[in-house]
Amino acid sequence: MNENINPWTILDSEVKYENNWIKVLHQNVLNPNGGKGIYGSVHFKNIAIGIVPVDEEGNTWLVGQYRFPIEEYSWEIPEGGSPEGEDILATAQRELLEETGIIAKKWTMISKLHTSNSVCREVAYIYMAEDLTQTESQPEETEQLQVRKVPLKEAYKMVLDDRITDSMSVAGILKATILRFPELL
Repeated sequence: MNENINPWTILDSEVKYENNWIKVLHQNVLNPNGGKGIYGSVHFKNIAIGIVPVDEEGNTWLVGQYRFPIEEYSWEIPEGGSPEGEDILATAQRELLEETGIIAKKWTMISKLHTSNSVCREVAYIYMAEDLTQTESQPEETEQLQVRKVPLKEAYKMVLDDRITDSMSVAGILKATILRFPELL
């Protein structure tokens, strides 16, 4: 099997819904074995960005908010969307400032992931931000956020016991913990 060849054939594709953030497609396809089928996929118009800020004492910041699609309150790393053509690091810097009021001097990309590759092609980039200065947060009008400073080791425990379930947050916290506290492994 050649991993670089797409075994699916798209017979036709129709946009079923579109807004400023997503486009939903319905596609008639031939599956890898030649059988007819359908596929629905969501195309995100922004690149997902996540930030794990970590201070000298090993603390990080979590952002809590009610997430409409899952109908649950969610604790997450600071996150946002990078419009096409915008530098993703600039987006990360803006989102960290907006949501937490933090400015970081050191930035390291620690992860690239696909958030749900069975139904969308959304890609996410996660940064670890260090050498932090606290200022005032600047949340968007649609955001009702609660910001909490916790030890990174506590955020790691929150991932392990499913108090943090957002995929970007899980990946970012696990990776940052491995990088900062490898002795936990």
